[in-house]
Amino acid sequence: MRKDPFFKGSADLRAPSPEVAKVKVVHHQDLNKKILIALVVASSLLGGTLLLLSCFSLYRMKKSKECNAKSNQSSDAGRGISLVPILDKLTSRKIGGKKGSVTVIEYQLLAAATNNFNEGNVVGEGGLGRVYKAYFNDHLRAAVKKIYAAGQEAEREYENEVHLLSRIQHQNIVSLLGYCIHGEARFLVYELMENGSLESHLHGPSCRSALTWHQRMKIALDVARGLEYLHEHCNPPVIHRDLKPSNILLDPNFNAKISDFGLAIAGGNSNKTNIKLTGTLGYVAPEYLLDGKLTDKSDVYAFGVVLLELLMGRRPVERVDETQCQSIVTWASPQLTDRSKLPNIVDPAIKNTMDLKHLYQVAAIAVLCVQPEASYRPLITDVLHSFIPLVPAELGGSLRVTDSSFSTCS
Repeated sequence: MRKDPFFKGSADLRAPSPEVAKVKVVHHQDLNKKILIALVVASSLLGGTLLLLSCFSLYRMKKSKECNAKSNQSSDAGRGISLVPILDKLTSRKIGGKKGSVTVIEYQLLAAATNNFNEGNVVGEGGLGRVYKAYFNDHLRAAVKKIYAAGQEAEREYENEVHLLSRIQHQNIVSLLGYCIHGEARFLVYELMENGSLESHLHGPSCRSALTWHQRMKIALDVARGLEYLHEHCNPPVIHRDLKPSNILLDPNFNAKISDFGLAIAGGNSNKTNIKLTGTLGYVAPEYLLDGKLTDKSDVYAFGVVLLELLMGRRPVERVDETQCQSIVTWASPQLTDRSKLPNIVDPAIKNTMDLKHLYQVAAIAVLCVQPEASYRPLITDVLHSFIPLVPAELGGSLRVTDSSFSTCS
């Protein structure tokens, strides 16, 4: 048979020396091991790379979804559609959010909720701005204060209110739901108090309702509770400095809450001197007005004036003639301690509707609160404990009544 040229001299290859053959076998085994190790390392690197790429891809997808969600919320808020995320924040804050934090609300949402701050939604107006009723949805309404006064003083009051109300939570202090800064305008969003201010009920042009005796005592008790919280339980204590009926708001059940903390001062119960005089004529305590001394007793004096308004239905300062005005404190003080005259100066809307013994007790509390000398005035805690027996248990006091006068006004 013809041999293949490939096998020429193959005898030399078929009979190698044993030592050479042994060396060649060892060489091939080392090579296989190196290849195997290289394959394992390469596979591990490839697997790790694929794992990193997968994680990065998932991260990018997650971030993309979040960005798209934020973009959709922002565009919807501009159209007044997507309210859920912010409404959740408002609801949680109202129930009892974390102290020291308050929700930042987008301007577009406020504009949509107030119908672009329509005049028909105005529910009040003060020195710094207007208050609008805001409809966020069928279940959540709020009051939006738009501050239009410019200047450092307005800015300071705005920042002061946000700072204080973000850390104050009490049943008789109005809740701050959020705030907004849009250009030069400033906005504060509060819980809506459906029955407006005590001012509108006592002195409003329409006289929408005549507050009953028990309702008036309930309001006084609520205000005293709010002041006690500010004076005794806040750290540091807070002096409101502008307590008056327009800053006392009423909910649908005539529960009272103190509002407007722009002028409030946090700092304690000791005398404070050289503080800029501010407040409302008729409610400013004599020592603050004359000497610039401000203490928690200054709030007690203002509370006493409010109590006189609840008793008599008169304004704190009334014009006697073209050149002279008279304060309710000066006019009423001599008559408050005269039991024969006291029933004659009571507001006609509640005259003859209360126990005279209770009337004398309330008048005595008012007289103490408006004492010219601050040291003679009681602490608000003492005032609070004096009022509890005068308010029906159903309204938060301890008085037991069966009188039909207890029923609330429509």
